[in-house]
Amino acid sequence: MSLFKKFFSKEKKETLDKGLEKTKTTFFSKLSKAIAGKSKVDDLVLDNLEEVLISSDVGVATTLKIIERIEARVLKDSYLGTDELNSILREEIAGLLAEINAGNETDFTTPSDKKPYVIMVVGVNGVGKTTTIGKLASQFKNSGKKVVLGAADTFRAAAIDQLQVWADRVSVPMVRQEMGSDPASVAFDTLKSAVAQNADVVIIDTAGRLHNKINLMNELTKIKRVMEKVVPNAPHEVLLVLDGSTGQNAFEQAKQFTKATEVTALAVTKLDGTAKGGVVIGISDQFKIPVKYIGVGEGIDDLQVFNKIEFVDSFFK
Repeated sequence: MSLFKKFFSKEKKETLDKGLEKTKTTFFSKLSKAIAGKSKVDDLVLDNLEEVLISSDVGVATTLKIIERIEARVLKDSYLGTDELNSILREEIAGLLAEINAGNETDFTTPSDKKPYVIMVVGVNGVGKTTTIGKLASQFKNSGKKVVLGAADTFRAAAIDQLQVWADRVSVPMVRQEMGSDPASVAFDTLKSAVAQNADVVIIDTAGRLHNKINLMNELTKIKRVMEKVVPNAPHEVLLVLDGSTGQNAFEQAKQFTKATEVTALAVTKLDGTAKGGVVIGISDQFKIPVKYIGVGEGIDDLQVFNKIEFVDSFFK
């Protein structure tokens, strides 16, 4: 029996199944062709499998790691049938994810000893950053938490206005200043306001620019330093939002942002309607940063807490 029933509502599981449908269909179509006419896992099957994984945006380094693990099992067991490949792949991918993504969280929770819990959100423009913040605010509010948003992406008027739309939609307060204001000043004011309101969660939006990594690094460092003056050790979480539908571009963005600041968690958006869901596996493995949230639909409730058991179950169902 699948393990997901221990953790997830039927509705959430169905949403994830649907969101990963295109990835799954494309992957297993390629896999079927890779093992066609073969009964035994041999070098040719492994070469074909390597190609399937790379073309599914799992990434070269992670693919090679998976292939090596399967090769070790072939050597150990002397014979592995291609009919066993599906379950072996499932076990190895689950094993990889288990090394990085601790626990099997299902709810939008925050540590009870950190109040307000401060999340700084980073990511380039267009990846779904503002939408992710809005959906996070909605989920936290629905779980009974008091949420405050901070519009520290002051370089684009549209960014401030878009976040305001979400704040109004979710009915949570938002701290904003004029376009061109100092982002650190907005972050400072947001935390002061959150403390005064006895808020549980603060989510700070930041500018999505990568054209000058040094400026980005300096800006994020300044925002962190200013926030610590109000809430010790803030931010408690630096969440990098990546667009899963961009495949290898998401890898590159992860590389750039992890160089610019200390990223502690990932949100991978737009997994529905794309065949590139394998990127979740590769990014988790390569950057050793846990995927905390995944976006599997456009609805306000379609941002889910990432659960490795549920993800693998849906992928190989």
